[in-house]
Amino acid sequence: MYIIILTHQHPPYSVLLSRPTQQSFSHILLPLLTNQIHHSSTMAMAFKMATTGMWVSDECKNSFMEMKWKKVHRYIVFKIDEKSKLVTVDKVGGASEGYSDLEASLPGDDCRYAVFDFDFVTVDNCHKSKIFFIAWAPNASRIRAKMLYATSKDGIRRVLEGIHYELQATDPTEMGFDVIQDRAK
Repeated sequence: MYIIILTHQHPPYSVLLSRPTQQSFSHILLPLLTNQIHHSSTMAMAFKMATTGMWVSDECKNSFMEMKWKKVHRYIVFKIDEKSKLVTVDKVGGASEGYSDLEASLPGDDCRYAVFDFDFVTVDNCHKSKIFFIAWAPNASRIRAKMLYATSKDGIRRVLEGIHYELQATDPTEMGFDVIQDRAK
């Protein structure tokens, strides 16, 4: 497998390939070199994950940027659609929602990824914000789902730039609010 990152901001396109194959050359590099792939904002958001062949949808990246920069979301839950091989947004929490709403939105029998924007005040009375990435894999979920989410995690982490901390949880006690508070200190 390979990772391809196409950016439209600095032509010529930036391409990163690891272990290129004849197919990747003929379908990706050759059209790039002969200028047959046109300038497109959707190409900038197409990221292929290295080990599983999963793609991260534009909606995931856009929702994360809205959460990070505009503060319109408190959390985002992502899921993998195995049929389409696409990571999509499962649920978005509004700015007024809290951590308990995120915990309630995670299924008890299936894996998910989540990001949470944690706002807090330091001992010096400074307002800070840290983004947590949570890999949720409950014990009741299928083995195949656990493996798929574990192998795709690094790919989605690369797409979601600006994450400060990561948690891996198999039950709610491993990702409780007290754990979030302790990690943010």
